[in-house]
Formats: sequence, structure tokens, C-alpha cells
Amino acid sequence: MTKCPVLVTGGAGYIGSHAVLALRDAGWQVAVIDNLSTGTRYVVPDDVPFHEGNVADRELVDRIFAEQGIGAIMHFAGSIVVPESVEQPLEYYRNNTLSSHALLTAAVAAGVKHFVFSSTAAVYGEPERVPVQEGDPKLPINPYGASKLMTERMLEDSSFAYPLNYAALRYFNVSGADPEGRSGQVGKGSTHLIKVAVEAAVGKRDHIDVYGTDYPTPDGSCVRDYIHVSDLTAAHVKALERLIEKPEQNLILNLGYGRGLSVLEVLDALDRKLDKPIRREMKGRRAGDPPMLISSNRALTETLDWSARYADIDVILGHALEWERKLLARNWQ
Repeated sequence: MTKCPVLVTGGAGYIGSHAVLALRDAGWQVAVIDNLSTGTRYVVPDDVPFHEGNVADRELVDRIFAEQGIGAIMHFAGSIVVPESVEQPLEYYRNNTLSSHALLTAAVAAGVKHFVFSSTAAVYGEPERVPVQEGDPKLPINPYGASKLMTERMLEDSSFAYPLNYAALRYFNVSGADPEGRSGQVGKGSTHLIKVAVEAAVGKRDHIDVYGTDYPTPDGSCVRDYIHVSDLTAAHVKALERLIEKPEQNLILNLGYGRGLSVLEVLDALDRKLDKPIRREMKGRRAGDPPMLISSNRALTETLDWSARYADIDVILGHALEWERKLLARNWQ
């Protein structure tokens, strides 16, 4: 298999920066584009070509394609906060759907053959069953999920019309940090449970808000399928390899472990790790949050040569906590 240069959009962000590491560890040549609206430059290795800008900037993207000889794209750039998408729907359709359209248009014009897309379990909305399978109804209940589903449809239609194949990888709850401490989730107003929890653990917050305790779940809090970010990005590399090996094939895969933990169960696990409780404040439900999202990852494990390495909540919390302490020690945000 020939390893072509890969453009990672949003490569200074949480998941994108881990994808850069996973690609480089596997011997791929990588370039990054990020507008740094939520990304952080210092998580991108110094020797990786870095371009500050927006994926909708056609002149910049065309120049990167030409200079780097890009043959594949991993597309992470976009907005991801569900409640914010309910409050600012047009911004999400602009930044997620329209920007993806611009990037895809440039990719087709430049002859880029492979496209790995950062999608989301939010495309399923409130699933009729759990674990949710890839073929289950896609009925998003928030603009974030809808904006991602629109991009999936653009990729599907484009793969019929142009010499392009794609992988749409539907994330469940991404968490943790690079086991070697090279990257992790940086602050800037994160709403992810585990990030917020470890911030409280190191004293950046004085409590944790729990949104909703009256859901139809065993303990009343939301249940999610938490997957370690390094396992998730390893699956991206495997998906890209598959696209290159089978150019006639597209992939739509859930990325999760196939089991769920409630918000309260995650917080209990962190309390045990710290040997002390973190103060919790119970709040009302947030707009756009389904009660339970758990993946069926059967297609993932059967299609790709992938297996989980860090599928333990204590390991996930440990890596996230180590990264948060590193941020604190270096006075990074």
C-alpha cells in the first residue's frame, strides 16, 4: 500500500492532534490546517507543516494540496457543542456543512482520492434501540447532528459522481489523552464530561455540573459510550488504509466500545481514583441531549484490523488526569 501525504483539518484540536500523532507513528506524511479558533498550536509537532486558516479558504487549500502533494484528507475541523448548536444553528450549518462543502469541492478539483470524515453518533438522535447500528434511522435532534449528517450525504453523492471514496466515522464519547503525554484536550470552555471532571480534580473548577438526573436510565443520568481518543484515532488510520486498499469501497462505521457508563458512574470512578469526592451540582437537562447512546461496534471490528487498547474507564481517566496536571504545571490553558 502506498502511503500518500494526508491533510488533517482541525489538526490543532483535540481529536485532530491525536490523529496527527497516530498517522506519524504509522509512518504517514502529514500536513495540518487549523484556524486556531478552538485548536492550540503547541499540540502540533514542530516538524509538521502547519497552515493557519479556514478549510473554506479555497486559495489556501489549493496551495496546500499542490505544495504537499495531498492524496487524502482527514476532516476534523468544525463545531461540536450540542447545546450551542441549538442556540446558534446557522453558525453550525455554516461552519460544519458549508465549510465541508467547500473543502470537498476543492478536494475533487485537485484529484484527492480519499476522505475520512469526523462524524458523530448525534446523527441517530434518540435511537429506537441500543446498541445503535449503522443502518438504524438517522433522526438527529439537534443542529450539530443534522449538520454532520448533511456532510455524510454530500460524501455519499460525491463518491458516485467522482473518483473519491470516503469513510464516515460516527464517534460516540471521545475521552482521555495520548498515553505518552504528547497531546490531550485543551480547555477553552470544554463541555465534555471527563475534561470538566479532571479540571475539577486539579482545582480549575470548584464543582461539576450534572445535567439531568431524571432520564429513563438506571441512575437517572445520561448514559454514554466513552472511547479513548487514541483508540479512536487508531481506527482512523486503519480506515484510511482500507480506503486505499479498496478504492471502490466506502465505510460508515460507529466508533465506540459497545458499552455505556452513566455520568454518575464516571464521576464515581474519578472519586475512587482521587480517593476523595468532587462536589457535584445537579442541574436540569440540557437541550439536545438524548438519554442513552451506546454503539454497536461490530462493523468496526469486523471491517478493520482494529482492536481497543485502552477500553477501561480507569485508564481513560488516568490519561486525562495526567494531561490536565501537565497543563497546570506548564501554565497552559
